[in-house]
Amino acid sequence: MQKLTPPHTRDSTDQTATYDARTLIGDGVKAEIVLDGQTYTLRITCAGKLILTK
Repeated sequence: MQKLTPPHTRDSTDQTATYDARTLIGDGVKAEIVLDGQTYTLRITCAGKLILTK
């Protein structure tokens, strides 16, 4: 599993981390995100939209 780089910004009021989707995905068009053993797929569409599926 690839280590995630630190977020670009962090809002000090609510501790929201901000990541660039293209940084998460790298040179491809999709990335897998794991939460509690469940794998989700994040995709960038041709229109530049994000889709997150389980």
